[in-house]
Amino acid sequence: MKIRSDFILPELKYKRILLKVSGEALAGDAHRGLDFTIVNELCKSIKTCVDMGVQIGLVIGAGNFWRGVKDGADKMQRSHADSMGMLGTVMNAIAVADALNRHGMDARVLSAVEMNKFAEYFTRDLAERYLNEGKVVLFAAGTGNPYFSTDTGAVLRGVEIEADAVLMAKNVDAIYSADPAKDPAAVRYSRLTYGEVLAKNLKATDITAMALAMDNDMTMVCFGLNEENSIVRVVRGEEIGTTVKNHF
Repeated sequence: MKIRSDFILPELKYKRILLKVSGEALAGDAHRGLDFTIVNELCKSIKTCVDMGVQIGLVIGAGNFWRGVKDGADKMQRSHADSMGMLGTVMNAIAVADALNRHGMDARVLSAVEMNKFAEYFTRDLAERYLNEGKVVLFAAGTGNPYFSTDTGAVLRGVEIEADAVLMAKNVDAIYSADPAKDPAAVRYSRLTYGEVLAKNLKATDITAMALAMDNDMTMVCFGLNEENSIVRVVRGEEIGTTVKNHF
């Protein structure tokens, strides 16, 4: 059972979600660090969902601090660069957990890498217990291994906790055929199958994350974090952004 029956509201399409937020989205115009105005708006949206009875697992990227592939390219060993990225996700998780607690929620950080001073070590059973207790669970340090993106880590955690959907909150409002900022003729998609995403080589997220979601029949919704009430609208079933599934 994924959610207490007394919490279930009929307007909810997704009762347990894995929400992935990019680190860049939390940086704002500075493009580095954390913009706490954005963090607080995120927390308000999450609280609305929690108050509606949604169970939430949260993964935050590290691009506002460090991107292993980009920042470390040709400068350091890839595994070391990715380790720095994992540490960046822990920093973001601690900051957002603190903000969530300040907004009246109970947030816990579970890390894929043991660091007992800062976070609890992730196990699927512990995450399940916290979710059923109504806590917001932040999954940090990616998969705990180099060469895997936080998008892949988000899908992995979504599969492990048996989420109804993985919600990818991005800086772009949907999946497009090309970068809409560079190509005004880019086609916007509202629905796609995983086969179409892979066949068209669409850059919604990395191929590993897409393949993992496809293999486990996981619904994915890619949408813009900056759209008003976007997270709440998605969990209620409003079709914003792009929904990706094996079949419709």
